[in-house]
Amino acid sequence: MKYLKDIGADIVAEHVLDKAKQCLQCKNPRCEQGCPINTPIKEMIRLLLEGDIHEAGKMVFENNPLSIVCSLVCPHERQCEGNCIKGIKSNPVKIGDIEHYISDYNLELLDLKPAEKQSGNIGIIGSGPAGITIALILALRGYSVTIFESREKIGGMLRYGIPEFRLSRNILDRIQRWLTDLGVVIRPNTLIGSKLTIDELLRDGFDALFIGTGVWQPKKLDIRGESLGHVHFAIDYLRNPDVYNLGKKVCVIGAGNVAMDVARTAVRKGAKEVTIMYRKGIEEMTATKHEIEYTKIDGVRFELYKAPLEITAEGVIYTETEKIEDEKGVRFATIKGSEKLFQCDSVMIAISQGPRANIISTTTGIEVNSQGLAIVDENGMTTREGVFAAGDVVTGAKTVVNAVKYSKHIADAIGNYVDKRYHENKEN
Repeated sequence: MKYLKDIGADIVAEHVLDKAKQCLQCKNPRCEQGCPINTPIKEMIRLLLEGDIHEAGKMVFENNPLSIVCSLVCPHERQCEGNCIKGIKSNPVKIGDIEHYISDYNLELLDLKPAEKQSGNIGIIGSGPAGITIALILALRGYSVTIFESREKIGGMLRYGIPEFRLSRNILDRIQRWLTDLGVVIRPNTLIGSKLTIDELLRDGFDALFIGTGVWQPKKLDIRGESLGHVHFAIDYLRNPDVYNLGKKVCVIGAGNVAMDVARTAVRKGAKEVTIMYRKGIEEMTATKHEIEYTKIDGVRFELYKAPLEITAEGVIYTETEKIEDEKGVRFATIKGSEKLFQCDSVMIAISQGPRANIISTTTGIEVNSQGLAIVDENGMTTREGVFAAGDVVTGAKTVVNAVKYSKHIADAIGNYVDKRYHENKEN
C-alpha cells in the first residue's frame, strides 16, 4: 500500500534515497550540532537506508513533534545543511528533503496514544508552533489539554503567516487531527483577553496556562503616508491575500523572509511587477540566501540602497543610500539630493512585528520588557504564578525550530508544576 498520495511517489522516493546515500555518516556529525533541536540526522538517514522508515519517523517525531513542518520551513542553509561537511567542497546533503519525506510518510502511521491519565487541566492560549508542541507533549503524557485559538483553525503563524506554496495547509489539518485524536479540546474563534481573561481561566479550574500567542502586531515605518488605502502590512496580507487588490505594480519594503513571502505571494496572485525596496545591500538582508534566490527566480526585482521617506498616492518617495566603512565601523548614510519617486499601485510594509497587548492589558501580574515581550524565568514561567509563555511572544520573531526547542523544555516545566501542585494538595 502506498501512503504518499502524490503522483510519482516512487520517483520522489528514489530521489530522496539518492540524496540519503550521499551522507558520509560522519563520526562527529556537524549537521546535528548545527540543528537547534539536535535532530539525530545521522541515525535518521541510516535507518532510512536500512529500510526502517517507521523507526526513523518515530525517532524524529519524539525529538521534534513538528519535524514535518521544520523540514520545510527551517533555514537549512544556516543550520543542518550549512554545517554538512560535504558542503565545504561541493553541495551539502539535502537533509531537509530527507527529513520531510520520512515525516510525511509517517504522519498517518504514528501510533499516538496518551499515557495513563494524569491529574491536571492545562490551557494553551494560541496554537502556533509553541502551542502545538506543548499541547502534543502534554496530551501524550495524559494531561487534559484545551487550546484557545483566536481564529477558526489551528496553526497560528504557520497557517496565517507562511504562504501555502511553502507550507501546505493540509499538513496543519492533519496535525489538528492528531490533537483531537489525543483528546485535546480545541476552542476556535476565542480571543483571550477580549472574550475571556487569564483570571477567568484560572477561576474555572485550569491548573496551568501557557501563552503562545506569537507576534502579530506589525511594526510601522513611521513615515508620512502609511495610512493611505493602498498601503498594507505584510503580516495582515499573508493571512488572506485573496481579499486584496494590489494592482499591477507592487512595492515591498523590507528584507526578511516575510518580505520574500509577500513578494512571491503577490506574484502568484497576479501582480505583473513586484519589487523589494531595501535601504542596504543584498549582503545585509536578513532573509536566507535560498529565499532570496527563490524570490529572484519568481521574477521579483530588487531596488537596493533606497530608504523610503514618504508614501504617496503615486508610490514611494525614497532617498538613495551609501555604505560607509571607516574607523567608526560600517554604516549606511543617505545621499543628499537623491530623492526620487518609485511609482507603484500598492505598498507592502514588511519590517517585522511585535506582540499584541490584549492579554497583558487585561491581566495583572504579567510583566513585559520594553519591547512588550513577556518576561519569563528559566522554566518559562511568567511573573504570574502558574502562567507560562514561550515562542515569539517571549523571544520576538524567531524560527519554528527554536520555538519547538524551548517549548519542549517548558512542557516539562508545566508538567512538573502541575504534578507538584497536586502532590502538595494531597499532603494537605
